[in-house]
Amino acid sequence: MSAGIPQRFWGSPIRYLRWAAHEKPAIFWSCVIGACGPLTFVVIPPIRRYVGDEDPPRVPLTYPVPKGPRVIPKGFDDE
Repeated sequence: MSAGIPQRFWGSPIRYLRWAAHEKPAIFWSCVIGACGPLTFVVIPPIRRYVGDEDPPRVPLTYPVPKGPRVIPKGFDDE
């Protein structure tokens, strides 16, 4: 990588991006797709709600304790 590439980027970024898209497409498109990642946190939830996809119910953090005495099962051979 030559020392002139960062200077070219800040001097004319659109021209540099066009050059990078032709000369180094794998690196260019991986950067474009990676830059779109944080955007999905803002864009995707409204789209999901628009098409009818709802959030799943929350997982309970405690086990429900039954009221009354514990019923002991009968009819097993381990008694």
